[in-house]
Order: sequence, then structure tokens, then C-alpha cells
Amino acid sequence: MTKLSTATRAVVRQQFPNLARDVKSFPVRDGEEPWTLKEAEEQAATLLEERERLERELTEADQELSELLRNSGDGAGDDQADSGSSALEREQELTLVNNMRDLLEQTKHALDRIAAGTYATCEATGLPIGKARLQAYPRANLSVEAKQREERR
Repeated sequence: MTKLSTATRAVVRQQFPNLARDVKSFPVRDGEEPWTLKEAEEQAATLLEERERLERELTEADQELSELLRNSGDGAGDDQADSGSSALEREQELTLVNNMRDLLEQTKHALDRIAAGTYATCEATGLPIGKARLQAYPRANLSVEAKQREERR
């Protein structure tokens, strides 16, 4: 577990004024200790930092993609290999940007769930997601079992 600075803890408490109350209702799986306020604050801080990082990186990646698209015809000449290479580079950059957007949306959704007091509850079953799963992947909104069922479909 990471130790939160006083400033980070203040930001978390400002963003999530009901966290001290809500954390008591965060469900846990059998055999897990109840969520503590410190653990919930650490999860929220991690997600807030992740949101900030992803927003910054997405802005940079969008600019790079725009530059690639703007210059897609420049310098390629009539060589098919150069055109193919440029198209592959654009496709890879577009995939990267789309993946970042998905991660940002998942991060924002997890923050919304903390604010709403529904964090740690599986959206498919209403059962606990599990502390260990959330500490490993704070954006998780499904229990392992629900995620496995979803992936089988």
C-alpha cells in the first residue's frame, strides 16, 4: 500500500466527501477484511492519478494522430511500400488512441462508482467484486465470475 500525502488525501476527501460513510457499505468476498477508509482513499487516489495521466496522454496522442493524418500524403510519393507503411503507422496510432479512450472511460466510471457509493459491487450480479481484484485492477466493475461469463459469450 502506498502512503498518501496530506495534499493527495485532501483532494480525495474533497472529491469524495461521503467516502468515510460509503466505505462501510463496500462489499467484500468471504474471507476478506472489510474495506478501510485508508484503502478506499488509496483506490480513489490511484484512479484520480490515472485519470489525469490518461487525459494528458490522450491529448498528446490525439495531436500525434492529427499530425499523421494531416501529413499522410506528404513524402510517400508513388511508392506502394511507403504508402502501406504510413497506413500501418496511422492504424497503430488510431488503435492506441482508442484503447486510451476506453481506459479513460473505465477510470471515470470507477470514480463515479466511488462517488455513488457502489464501488466494489459487481454491476452484473450485485455481489462483491473482491478487494484483491480491485486492488490489482481498480477499474474492475465485474466480479471474476461475471467477467468470465461475459468473455465466454
